[in-house]
Amino acid sequence: MRARATDEPNRASSQLELLFDLTFVVAVASITAQLAHGIAIGHGVQTIVPFLQVFFAIWWAWMNFTWFASSFDTDDVPYRLLTMLQMGGVLLLAAGVPAAFNDGDFLVVTLGYLVMRIGLIAQWVRAAVEDPSSRRTASRYAIGIAVVQLGWILRLLLQESGLLPAQFQLAAFVALAILELLVPIWAERHGHTNWHPHHIAERYGLFVIILLGESVLAASTGVAASLDSGGLSGALITISVAGLVILFALWWIYFLEPTGEGLSTNREKSYFWGYSHYAVFASLAALGAGLEVAVEQTGHHLDVPALAAAFGVAIPAGLFLLLFWAVHRPIVAHPVVRPSVILPAAGAVLALPLSVHLIGVAGVVAVIAVVCTLVVAVTIWRRAGAHNS
Repeated sequence: MRARATDEPNRASSQLELLFDLTFVVAVASITAQLAHGIAIGHGVQTIVPFLQVFFAIWWAWMNFTWFASSFDTDDVPYRLLTMLQMGGVLLLAAGVPAAFNDGDFLVVTLGYLVMRIGLIAQWVRAAVEDPSSRRTASRYAIGIAVVQLGWILRLLLQESGLLPAQFQLAAFVALAILELLVPIWAERHGHTNWHPHHIAERYGLFVIILLGESVLAASTGVAASLDSGGLSGALITISVAGLVILFALWWIYFLEPTGEGLSTNREKSYFWGYSHYAVFASLAALGAGLEVAVEQTGHHLDVPALAAAFGVAIPAGLFLLLFWAVHRPIVAHPVVRPSVILPAAGAVLALPLSVHLIGVAGVVAVIAVVCTLVVAVTIWRRAGAHNS
């Protein structure tokens, strides 16, 4: 196992990475369904905290594998087997999501996370043994991950034994999450890993597609439930089409910026860019839950207040627009998507639910689709004008 070149030509995601991503489809689908259920029964606010906690575990495990693979992917037998072990951990974590949401029981989620970390620690140990130039950094990664994992196990034991009061459980989670984020910063103080900027940009884009795919699944689930209970209606058709347009527009917006080039010239800002994507990804996952609830509410399958259903779509969509701009602004010298376009659009999307008593949930979602489409259209028009001049 040797560090790969940072300027390796034509670097792309491997078939194993694509297979690895499939396990996260299951995990994301599970937390999206739980969030949608929470919104549907009027517990949306209470569901946000467990949603963000479990999503952190999913996102951080995916992040760690992705950045390691960008530097040390050998695609040999040991590497594939350890990757399979991490995939098993993802599926175990996904199985524990309902208990974490409904009962605050993080036993299975923590065990799944443990399995993933064992596989990753073994990968870092192998890199430390076989690549002398990366030995110090890889050893620090292995030690840091192992120590923090012991912290997660201790938190679980204290929680299960009743020695960790409920009012301190969230604080303990936040403290351990911060330590997780600090491990890469500490590990790379005396030597940086050879991650490939264009490969990383592609991997993040693929995860965006996974999250958008979950939104499609959630929306289709809502349509099916609504059709079973109330049949087809003009409002249901409107909100279904508008939901698809929103997803397509957000996909288009995300891939407008030249992220690979930005990471190439601003490697020192990769921590901010990579870590900030937690919020970007979480907003897309939440959008799937919001669309499912909005569709079912429009089809009269759910007795959910119209304002709650409208905000369930508007908040994640608006936050995505705002966060997309904030995350890419430091690394892209000349942003394609201008703040004068995307910031007013984000504000408009976040404010639209206030008009739900006039235009209904379907109308709010339709106008959100129009706003997102305008961001794409204006950006393309301005870029074409700049090229022509």
